[in-house]
Amino acid sequence: MSLPGGPTKDEIMAVSLAKLSLQSSDIFLDIGCGTGTVAVRAAQKVKKVYAIDIREEAVACTRDLAQSCGITNLEVSLGNGADLVKRLPRIDAAFIGGSRDLARVLSLLSEKKVRSVVVNAVLLSTLHEAVTTMQKLSIFKEVIHVSVSRSTPLGGGLMFRPLDPVYIIVGGCLC
Repeated sequence: MSLPGGPTKDEIMAVSLAKLSLQSSDIFLDIGCGTGTVAVRAAQKVKKVYAIDIREEAVACTRDLAQSCGITNLEVSLGNGADLVKRLPRIDAAFIGGSRDLARVLSLLSEKKVRSVVVNAVLLSTLHEAVTTMQKLSIFKEVIHVSVSRSTPLGGGLMFRPLDPVYIIVGGCLC
């Protein structure tokens, strides 16, 4: 199944997961789970993963990927990320790949004192909203701009073809 934007690229996921500093006892939340690649990768490292998306096809895609990878500690639901954040009693780390209700979601994560929060953004408006909101909530740590280029054949040689740059906004409670 194909979704707009496609899966999070391996290089972006590696940096994002590293910044989340996942631990085996963690409860992990993936908001805007899309194709499910982040949720499935995280599920291999943590105790439990909750993934959510507002698109039925994304939920189905995430469920299919989890099943094909033999992942059993991942619960996927259809809906708004803010609603799921409110329902969960504990969240240790959260990845936000979608920007709907971003300020509200970040505020709720801050209230729950989530240790690690990573937002991936391709739009400058999402970058700005994530940074300014995290700063207001005193949970901002840093922004990383990641540009990846992959080799591709050209005229008997190789050239590099760039992928779209991604901003990785990192935050979390310092408690």
